[in-house]
Formats: sequence, structure tokens, C-alpha cells
Amino acid sequence: MTATFKNISKLFGLAALAFFSFLMLRIIFYYIPPQDDVAFLQLKQEYIHIDSWRIAFFIHVYTSMLVLLAGFTQFSGRLLRRQPKLHRLFGYIYIIDVLMITGPAGMLMSFYANGGISSRIAFVLLSVLWMGSTAMALYQVKKKDFTAHRSWMIRSYALTLSAVTLRIWKVVLANYTDIHPLDRYRIIAWLGWGLNLLVAEGIIYLYRKKVHSL
Repeated sequence: MTATFKNISKLFGLAALAFFSFLMLRIIFYYIPPQDDVAFLQLKQEYIHIDSWRIAFFIHVYTSMLVLLAGFTQFSGRLLRRQPKLHRLFGYIYIIDVLMITGPAGMLMSFYANGGISSRIAFVLLSVLWMGSTAMALYQVKKKDFTAHRSWMIRSYALTLSAVTLRIWKVVLANYTDIHPLDRYRIIAWLGWGLNLLVAEGIIYLYRKKVHSL
């Protein structure tokens, strides 16, 4: 019964990731070719003339799918057992993307977030924790502490998924509450990744408990 439940959970997780990855891909297509007045950019016209912000935005958009999918491969036990070199390759793609491309671009964008100082603090903190947890995952695997590496990767990927969960909460709060749009955005800025991190800590706790009981 437990094995069946685990298999169903994995299939559900895969299906959910595939669905939301498809939605993310649709968002990316809005900006191909690069345009300054479509979708989200319609709300950022006061910043679009700032070269550093505009470049960071398009980098963040175009590389977000790569980091989402590369990170997901890191939790495949089958890939790790059968293709360890491929596991490492995707792992390094993920780490390089987060630490050197998408993460820094997201950090720069954080200083111009809608919703004022509260939202900006939330997104700056998200960027710091995202890059920090990814760097710790790299550090731990270099030390060959694979349990700690797994824990930090869970935290890192939970923050990666904020790109998805932020949009889910946006839809939920817009359709089922009467909260003012700016206040809604301030809530989402924290909720979009804060709850993910709490879930990640719960997963880490259960995994450690399982390992210690063996």
C-alpha cells in the first residue's frame, strides 16, 4: 500500500511539474522575439529603459526553464544509479545557471519589484537564499557529504519552484479574495517562496528520520 502510494505521488508530482513547466514555457514565448511592451512588461514601463534591468529580465526569463528542468533531474534515483555522469552534468548545469546567470539576474530585478520595500525585501531575500542554498549544495557534494548535499538541493529546488508557486498563488488570491492588487502582490512576494521552504524543511526532516531509523 505504501509503495503504491509513493508511486502515485511520484506520478502526480511529475504530471504537476510537466503541466506547470508547460505554462512557464508559454510565458517565455510571449517574449520571443524580445519585446518591451508585452505581458508582465506592460507593468514595468517605468523601468524598461534601464538597460541593466531589461537585460536581467530577459536573461531570467530565457534561462528559467533550464534551471527548472535541470534541477528536477537531481531527484531521480534511477538517473543517479544508472547514469551518474549525466546526474552530475545536469547538476552542474543547474548550479552554474543559478549561481552565475538566473540568480544574479533575479537579484538585480528584485530591487525594482512592484509593491514597494516589502516586496523588494522578499525578492532580495529569495535571491540570497536561492543562491546560498545552491552554493551550499555544491560545497557539501565536494565534501562528499551526500546527505547534506541532498538537503541543500531540496531547499534550493523548493526556491526554484517559487517561479511556479508564485503564479499559482497569484491566481488563487485574485480569484478568491478581494485583496487590493498591490497588497496581494506584497503577500505573494513572501508566500510564493516562504511556504515552499517550510515544505522543504518538512521533507528534509522526514528523510533524515527515515535514514536514522534504518
